[in-house]
Amino acid sequence: MKRFNHLGDVTEVALELKSTINLPKTAFPMKANLPQNEPKMLERWEQMGIYRLIREAHKGAPRYILHDGPPYTSGPIHMGTALNKCLKDFIVKSKAMAGFDAPYVPGWDCHGLPIEIKVDQELGGKKLQMKPIDVRAACRKYAQKYLDLQRTQFKRIGVFGRFERPYATMTPQYESVVLSTFFSFYEHGFVYKGLRAVYWCMHDETALAEAEVEYENHTSPTVWVKYALLDDPAQIDPALAGKKVSTIIWTTTPWTLPASMAVAFHPDEDYVALESGADVYIVASKLAQDVAAKCQLADPRELAHFPGRKLERLNFQHPFLDRKILGVLADYVTMDTGTGVVHTAPSHGAEDFVTGVKYGLDATSNVDEKGILRNGLPEYTGKRVWDANQPILDLLQSRGALLHSEKTEHSYPHCWRCHNPVIFRATEQWFISMETPMPGGAGKNDTLRTRTLQEIKKVRWDPAWGEERLSNMIETRPDWCISRQRVWGVPIAVFLCESCGKPLNDPAINRKVVDLFAKSGADAWFSSDSDGIVPAETKCPHCGSTRFEKETDIFDVWLESGASYLALVADEPDYPWPSDLYLEGGDQYRGWFQSSLLCAMGTRATPPYKGVVTPGWTLDEKGQAMSKSRGNDVDPVDISNRLGGEIVRLWVASVDFREDVVGSEKLMQRVGENYRAIRNNLFKNALGNLYDFDPQANAVPFEKLEALDQYMLRQTWALTRDVRKWYDEFAFHKIYHRVNHFCVVDLSAFYFDVIKDRLYTYAPDSPGRRSAQTAVWRIVEAMTRLLAPILTFTCEEVWQYLPAIAGRVESVHLARFPEKEDVLGSASAPEEDPQTAQDWTTLLAVREQVMKALEEERNSKRIGKSLEAQLVITAADPAYSVLQRHADQLRYLFIVSAVTLAQGSGNGTGGVHIEVKKADGTKCERCWNYSTHVGEDKRYPTVCERCSAVLRQLEGNENAG
Repeated sequence: MKRFNHLGDVTEVALELKSTINLPKTAFPMKANLPQNEPKMLERWEQMGIYRLIREAHKGAPRYILHDGPPYTSGPIHMGTALNKCLKDFIVKSKAMAGFDAPYVPGWDCHGLPIEIKVDQELGGKKLQMKPIDVRAACRKYAQKYLDLQRTQFKRIGVFGRFERPYATMTPQYESVVLSTFFSFYEHGFVYKGLRAVYWCMHDETALAEAEVEYENHTSPTVWVKYALLDDPAQIDPALAGKKVSTIIWTTTPWTLPASMAVAFHPDEDYVALESGADVYIVASKLAQDVAAKCQLADPRELAHFPGRKLERLNFQHPFLDRKILGVLADYVTMDTGTGVVHTAPSHGAEDFVTGVKYGLDATSNVDEKGILRNGLPEYTGKRVWDANQPILDLLQSRGALLHSEKTEHSYPHCWRCHNPVIFRATEQWFISMETPMPGGAGKNDTLRTRTLQEIKKVRWDPAWGEERLSNMIETRPDWCISRQRVWGVPIAVFLCESCGKPLNDPAINRKVVDLFAKSGADAWFSSDSDGIVPAETKCPHCGSTRFEKETDIFDVWLESGASYLALVADEPDYPWPSDLYLEGGDQYRGWFQSSLLCAMGTRATPPYKGVVTPGWTLDEKGQAMSKSRGNDVDPVDISNRLGGEIVRLWVASVDFREDVVGSEKLMQRVGENYRAIRNNLFKNALGNLYDFDPQANAVPFEKLEALDQYMLRQTWALTRDVRKWYDEFAFHKIYHRVNHFCVVDLSAFYFDVIKDRLYTYAPDSPGRRSAQTAVWRIVEAMTRLLAPILTFTCEEVWQYLPAIAGRVESVHLARFPEKEDVLGSASAPEEDPQTAQDWTTLLAVREQVMKALEEERNSKRIGKSLEAQLVITAADPAYSVLQRHADQLRYLFIVSAVTLAQGSGNGTGGVHIEVKKADGTKCERCWNYSTHVGEDKRYPTVCERCSAVLRQLEGNENAG
């Protein structure tokens, strides 16, 4: 090498061997520093307007709409919501990179009881002096606070969307659509207002829908109570003539006995009359033995058997009130426990109410909204229902009607918001009938229920059990109770006649109210703005009165959220109907999936979604549901601030979300380790070896690539096809595991290890090195785009370090998934060559044997590095022929200094034998291979023949320069 001094004199000096090695160079950092760098990336995206740019880049492409289910604005996000939002983000981003226009409008559920309760606690007694509109303003402020917080937290974990203008159930536009949805039901005859026994939360003082009830264990006093027969028992069976006959009911709610109006028998089950002493008791035959034991009936003797229908319309005596109790028939009477006789209180049971209507029983509720019994005997009047149980037991005991009592732990309905046990209470509520015929339908049997059941079959359910689950719920659900007795929500904006109380249903007036809501929001119903809507000449169609008042109930929040896609389509008229996908947890089969379906059926007669995907629950390592109260929750915001939002995203990708998934600090740390493996084994390794690679000038066509490089690009294309398929199937865990294996095993432990020799020691512009660089470049380009929907931050970071190419978009999220020509360099490049594929199967199998043999020698201290070894490989055909075809590359493939082949006998039956020997020759100081030719080139006496050729080339280039 020539060196010039300051006078221009030339001196020949020896080359510095280290300076001639093409060592990796990249500014891409090994340490990600995600908590510090992700916020900078977020700021960059904000300045770019990344979501807007993605939408513009896909303008005119086929639409794919994932409609967001609105989380509740009552607190920060948790692992469940992080899982939910990341899954949606994976889908939306992958659809965009697959060529779809995939908008994502996040939504929030802002109304409802939890917020109102929190505000009640903040306001205290002050609320009683406040106007409803002022209470609503306080609730709005509270909801907005958590909407803003959650929006920031979702963006922090890399979720893209129309966050600057989300949909929120408390905006005027949305509230007007909710009301319009209701009026669509109302004007087509689906809606009625009537007395029904509904779930009632005494704590929150409001009715509840089925979807707002969850079952928890509850301990109840269980009683066996005697009801004396008043009619002639001979009507039942002659054997009972002149006997003192009673029946025995069984209940876990003694507090409902003051409302008892009937005793129900199963019409087709067999009942028996048991005589014990002077008394005869009627119970179900199947339960008679158990009843006799519990009630301590002495020497019970069967007098007669008869079907339950024989007891219909007989009269019994209430155990402590001056009231006749009617014998009725009901199919819901079961024979699994109790007595086979059910006391019936129409005001306190859904089935009881239906039976009461059938038999004309009184359904008046003497339990008020706070759960306090009224208008009864002094022993229990004024007590809350649970407190009334013991006085009623004492009353039964004193009247001689209590035959047995015990404590029973059983599954009991609770309010899903406050988690207190609920009751059934007959109140006047608004309902949507499931049995109303569909407008323009096929007849009276083509009802909301039957049509909905038909349409469910047309939806793609993932997992498939979703179809059966929702169908069963629709098939058995009662009419939808849509009214709530609270303030914070969309009011049921209907005018009621002051004289007869009947609701007014005038489409023209309804439209005026909808327009008012769209302009001023639902708050207008609580102000004077709505007072002049009803024209002065309007008359009640029922009684002719001209005076009207406003309904004060609000809608069930499930009706509100169920109208969400209707609201979005109203806001974005070019959005298609239906949406492509809804994705929420399994609890939404009784919630949002169901309410959305019913709202859509009532307005458009088709479902709002083509497909529904259901993730599992987020659990801790012990399989328990995560909660702050248990102290086992993992905060995704905390993980983002300590480990990085990318780690949260990669955790979501790592789990099979269709099953219940586990989240823990330990698991997050493990995912962090895998992240570092991907970052360094793939991205840093690749970028470090591309510092002098210009794709336009240096890329090698596929057909001129070395065999190993062709093989790895074909492997990458196969991976690309799999990953794209798995994105379509939402199988993100398969992507995670396959990519992790590809980076650690295929790239780091194999390919990158093998090509180091070419990349580091070949002349910079040599065909062999450019071949390897071409493959590395195409692999990292493909992987960066393939992983961008999941590793949103990291792939954007890598994108800035990739070799410049003409037309490269400024963000990876504006790019498309790689196609065949991106990976193989040409659309015409053969994806597979059966002969070559078979060769590589053999070569890799032999390599695995070689690695084991080298490891044994290393463990025995006979060699250190694998380059200290040479191999003698004896193989029979077909393995021998494969090895012979690739003989000149075997030393590099096995990372040894020499390989000698010998043909064995047996035509494949003898296998492959590996002999490891110390390498001949001297270690080359430049490439560390052993060669017998080291020192032959006197100019470079410490290097091998390969390196001396490279050095002469380098020196020649320098001298020429």
